[in-house]
Amino acid sequence: MSDDTPTPTTSPDGAGAGTDTDTDTDTSEPTHSTSPPSDSPSKTQSAIQSLSSILPSTPPPSLSSAFSLLHDPEVAAQISSLLRHPNSGAGENNLCRWLYDTFQSGDPDLQLVVLRFLPIIAGIYLSRVTIRKPLAGFEAVLLALYAHETTSRSGQPITVSVPDLSHPSVYHESNEPIKNNATELNLAVLSPTLEPHGTVRSTKRARIVGVALELYYSKISQMPVGSKIDFCEFCVVWSGHVYEENDGEERERMGKEGRIPLPWELLTPVLRILGHCIMGAREKKEVFEAAWAACRSLHARSMHDINSRAILATGSLLRLGKMDMEPTQNFDPTKIPNSDVLSI
Repeated sequence: MSDDTPTPTTSPDGAGAGTDTDTDTDTSEPTHSTSPPSDSPSKTQSAIQSLSSILPSTPPPSLSSAFSLLHDPEVAAQISSLLRHPNSGAGENNLCRWLYDTFQSGDPDLQLVVLRFLPIIAGIYLSRVTIRKPLAGFEAVLLALYAHETTSRSGQPITVSVPDLSHPSVYHESNEPIKNNATELNLAVLSPTLEPHGTVRSTKRARIVGVALELYYSKISQMPVGSKIDFCEFCVVWSGHVYEENDGEERERMGKEGRIPLPWELLTPVLRILGHCIMGAREKKEVFEAAWAACRSLHARSMHDINSRAILATGSLLRLGKMDMEPTQNFDPTKIPNSDVLSI
């Protein structure tokens, strides 16, 4: 499949193959999702039964709710193994169809289950897309997440208000008269306006995957530890820079396998997720260590690419992580230190 050839994704089985159009259509409303939104228990049981026919081993009897489906380690290991299979991601892949249908069910708890495996889906997809293998199944899932986010945002950008530092604040003296707009806020765009897409084109791939990761970030507090570790490990693969320790000596190794372009529209949500793993998961040592390794690799990649914005962002995350590892992490800057030296 050519990298620039659109892959129709009205369903993961590749229905409508051969359609090539310059007008992308929104596929967020498939015709097969007809069950009422209030029928959450029946949706969950139907999803579990469908998944049971796909997994190589029978799920445990305790698997009876979306919460248990999200946090069961045995089921997660089986799904992860199937997603990492060399032939996974094709349009006729049963697991991709299950992920697509489960997310399109509209049940928020079941949608969390699909998001739990987004790091593996995005990681495998971006690593394989350069070898031009058919990945319509992965693309259908990614487009479903993108369409959901586009609808929930009504196509509007995500912005944050920041003060205008070009004007003096009310707490500082100034020789110049303070203008009336000194305290006005400026809008910084975190995520630009979204446009509906029904196919994954090479020029839009990073944006579509990036928006899916933004959706993952918005639910990251509900994601299991294993999902966050999967994401951090793929960040190392994407960077192409791996740190290895041999005989007590640490060395950096560059690898081409899995290394991908990292435009800012993809790197921004990646750094936000890593920021959570560095600062928001301190009680989970394994998450912190995986995120620390990912930040180091991405920082090395940024230095190699001479990407100033990425260098600043990854370097800041590394400094925050280093502060967290230092024994003086409980240092209070407002406390007067005790000293025998009198300063005049």
